[in-house]
Amino acid sequence: MRQDKDLQTDVMRELEWEPSVESAGIGVAAHQGSVTLAGHVGSYVEKVAAVKAARRVYGVRAVADELSVEFPSQHLHDDTDIAERIAHLLEWSATVPRGSVNAKVSKGFVTLEGKVDWQFQAEAAYKLVRGLVGVYGVSNLVTVKPRPHNKEVMAKITEALHRQAQLDARRIWLESTDGTIILHGQVGSWSEAETARKAAAAAPGVTKVESHLAIVP
Repeated sequence: MRQDKDLQTDVMRELEWEPSVESAGIGVAAHQGSVTLAGHVGSYVEKVAAVKAARRVYGVRAVADELSVEFPSQHLHDDTDIAERIAHLLEWSATVPRGSVNAKVSKGFVTLEGKVDWQFQAEAAYKLVRGLVGVYGVSNLVTVKPRPHNKEVMAKITEALHRQAQLDARRIWLESTDGTIILHGQVGSWSEAETARKAAAAAPGVTKVESHLAIVP
């Protein structure tokens, strides 16, 4: 396991390197592979980018997100304004089926609800909303309509994992329960875990993906 100080330094440098993150307001602490990010950022999408940057550093096993979002006063919006902008984005989205997702806004925090046919559509709705000015956080409760699972679907997911160049699919195994795919095994980084999750989520009929993958650098 890497020394805490070395890991802390590398995470700080990665945050400085990430162009979508203003690292000056972020503090980093590291302990036995776990990293804590504290301080403030200028938007929710920047908060997400900071956590992703920390996760991709070699040796990071977990990230605790204690960052707060602080908007300049001129960028503050009331909930009604945010809800209206979200409704327009969803209406004009080429990816999210019209009428399938609705949003509730409370003090800048957005909750997405509804049902879609594919997991990527649920993720697309989340990505549309998270970058809006005035949004402090997003809870994505959009679900995927279940379809019967069978051995063929499991086989397709396994094939997709083996096609990923950065994954050693031999260290990953799958479990299927009522439309939920559960990933077990070991990967070398958060990036590999996310690659495996996306490969599983792309299969037809997958309503949810749970990752129980262990990060073993």
